[in-house]
Amino acid sequence: MRTVQSAARPPPGGPLMTRPPVRTGSAGAAGAVHFSLLGPLTARRDGRELPLGPRKQRLVLATLLSRPNTPVAVDVLTDAVWPDDPPRTARKNLQVYISAARALLGPAGDGGADRLVHGCGGYQLRIAESELDTLRFGALARAGRAAAERGDVAGAARLLREALDLWEGPPLHDLRDSAGVAEEADRLEARCLTVYEDWAEAEIELGRAAVAVDGLRDLVERHPLRERLRAAWMNSLHQSGRQAEALAVYDDYRQLMARELGLEPSPAMAGLYRSMLGRGREARRPAVSRETTCPVALPAGTGAFTGRREELRDLLDVLGGGEERVVVVSGPGGAGKSALAVRAAQLLADPFPDGRVHVRVRREDGTARGRAEILAELGRWCGVAEARAEAPGPVAGAEVPASAGALAALAEAWQEWQARHRALVVLDDVPDEACVRGLLPRSGKCAVMVTARGQLPGLAPVHRIALPALADGEALELLGKLIGAGRLRTDPGAALRIVRACGGLPLAVEVSGMRLAVLRHLPLAEYADRLDDPSAALDELVAGDVSVRHRIASGWRDLADGDRWVLGRLAGLAEDGCFTLDRATVALGCGERAAIRAVESLIDAGAVTSPAGEVTAHAALYEVPRLLCLFAREQAATGEQGAGALGPVAGRTGAPAVALSPG
Repeated sequence: MRTVQSAARPPPGGPLMTRPPVRTGSAGAAGAVHFSLLGPLTARRDGRELPLGPRKQRLVLATLLSRPNTPVAVDVLTDAVWPDDPPRTARKNLQVYISAARALLGPAGDGGADRLVHGCGGYQLRIAESELDTLRFGALARAGRAAAERGDVAGAARLLREALDLWEGPPLHDLRDSAGVAEEADRLEARCLTVYEDWAEAEIELGRAAVAVDGLRDLVERHPLRERLRAAWMNSLHQSGRQAEALAVYDDYRQLMARELGLEPSPAMAGLYRSMLGRGREARRPAVSRETTCPVALPAGTGAFTGRREELRDLLDVLGGGEERVVVVSGPGGAGKSALAVRAAQLLADPFPDGRVHVRVRREDGTARGRAEILAELGRWCGVAEARAEAPGPVAGAEVPASAGALAALAEAWQEWQARHRALVVLDDVPDEACVRGLLPRSGKCAVMVTARGQLPGLAPVHRIALPALADGEALELLGKLIGAGRLRTDPGAALRIVRACGGLPLAVEVSGMRLAVLRHLPLAEYADRLDDPSAALDELVAGDVSVRHRIASGWRDLADGDRWVLGRLAGLAEDGCFTLDRATVALGCGERAAIRAVESLIDAGAVTSPAGEVTAHAALYEVPRLLCLFAREQAATGEQGAGALGPVAGRTGAPAVALSPG
């Protein structure tokens, strides 16, 4: 493993770049093959480079390696090798190339099984993480980001640097004349650039900006419009005492944006520039306690973040202007609340110089974390350690108070810290008001962003932002980022059907995009037909370990039993999920007042949407979002409207909002 100090060398592709020693990883057996895509396409066995054959055979191998352990359709391979006019013998030629590749690569490392297999979905190349640099790169990058989220910035920098040591220049640069391979190469390079930005920001956070300056300069020269790279370069120059050069970087960027795009730099970039004006060198150095640093613990933002412009502007205006100390961002599961909150926090560095911290209020299984556990994590970030107990708790690197007195002392210490500082805390995925009420600032300049599926009406006074479904244009933009604008243009009508079948839910659109990015042979119209089928839509919205049904089920468990029964009845009112109060009254078999209370309980829980403007309850048109509607009908059809089939109810448990009989 290389050390962090090696980071001072030029970025990948620089003139001094040499190939590092082959990493055998866990495969380690004699004859193991190691493949590389992060540079020219290469394969090595026992340290010796293998001849990969003629160019067309290498194109086939590059296409298979870019989709490891995934069936690749024959049509995809054909397009990669013969993009314009494949010969009549294309399939026969492909079989020859596949046969030659089998002979060259030999069996996989799992007991001699075939490495290259053929099935109904196409050809699949079996590959272990230790055998392919892109898989190893992804694992190291994920581990680095996880370390950063835990607050282990030094560990994050080390892991991200190890990932970057695998990047040796423009991916697959020897085969980019093939459009299919070039598209995959561009995607790989974008991933590498993002990891480089993550690493550079970690080094800057550690006060080691000097190791990143030269590499950032070289990458900005190759990617002049990539703003995050340029911001990191400005920060590294500033921290290194080169303020004039840092300001010049911004001025060059502003002129380039005006000349090339007719645009101004983003508000975040302009804010960074203003913060550097009139200030001398303020390089941060490694500190001995969190009280002397500015904690920044934010998840990496998603490159596919799209839309939400009004809501983002609202967040920046309200929090940046110091008008509100608490903002609640609400919406159903998968609406993009966390992504919006993280994006806003990333842009709010200047108003909150004492830190920005993200804390999840639920565990991975969806259950709520205890107040003591959350306070311990906040205390770890911000140096509030006076009241910690000695016994280790479930939070990595933190300890949970062992007694009520210790908890009270830590809560008071947290309030005192907030009163003395100007920091932003994101409390993400909050089940109910009780989980966070004691964490909100009582005084001072600290601010808190709360994200929740429900409205949390018991929190007041707060600024509220409810996330509606994405507009068609925003949803199409998000889908295009995932499958490519060119493919979107091949059938815009089908693309529109896809995003509408997703109900404009960002998670569902993202999952659709992830599926279509893998199933490149699948026509958009065929996938739209699948989503239009109410009995199959939720089955189609699964990509790897990301499942829309799973996310909806988590929200379903949050509902009280009575609310589930009400939602099941309301979901059956109409195909489009819309209903009036009169229809709800009939479906629920109760009086109007009881129906109003039942519907408004679901609005509070984020399960029913209501009009944005003021309108009487009797005249309003309510709606159950399409995918939640489909899920609720599934539960009603199987008689699983209570807690039984989905496990214990978490969050909004207890008696229903109104006494309604299902009989």
